Amino acid sequence: MANILVIGGSRGIGRALVEQLLLQHHAVWLACREPEHANDLHAAVRFRWDALTEPFPREQLPERLHGLAYCPGSINLKPFSRLNEQDFLRDWELNCLGAVRAVQACLPALKAADQAAIVFFSSVAAQTGLPFHASIAAAKGAIEGLTRALAAELAPAITVNAIAPALIDTPLAQPLLSSDSKRQQIADRNPMKTIGAAATVAALASGLLTAAQPFMTGQVLALDGGLSRLR
Repeated sequence: MANILVIGGSRGIGRALVEQLLLQHHAVWLACREPEHANDLHAAVRFRWDALTEPFPREQLPERLHGLAYCPGSINLKPFSRLNEQDFLRDWELNCLGAVRAVQACLPALKAADQAAIVFFSSVAAQTGLPFHASIAAAKGAIEGLTRALAAELAPAITVNAIAPALIDTPLAQPLLSSDSKRQQIADRNPMKTIGAAATVAALASGLLTAAQPFMTGQVLALDGGLSRLR
């Protein structure tokens, strides 16, 4: 059984990850802005943390952490001409600087474990040019650089990997999936002609966090129906 912290675990991919880890009988700590939305996940230790405005409550952590998943993200799609500096700063702070704050707060507990893993979330937009994605692509590009730098610095005791999905069917994505026609347009963009499920992404994250004999680090794993690689 591993001790794993999931940040942003009350909705979407983070919630699916918490559910899967609990089913696997791991001890799960869940940090999010509104922990009351995760009251049904009563087997997890739930506490509040706003990555944008609050210092991390280190006192909530166990002595040893075997895994950390940073799941907060944003979907800020606008033409480049309509993006301002605050848009770029807000996306970067939530997606990248929040991850930095989390890792720095959790690093002593991660180092106290014999082997530990960190999982970040990027986006297909970071390596595949997509219109209207300038702000989120810049923020997630920073996460991919952070993934490789930390993987090099923290090896061999701590693995660091990132998952780069296409649009996933989550509450965050609902404005883009609000009609059958929108859903079909999104699905048609990738060779698999489907929209990814949160549980699919969570299963990959769970494997990265709990691998008994880890032999992967510094990788950005595409989970996008082939969108970034196939034509």
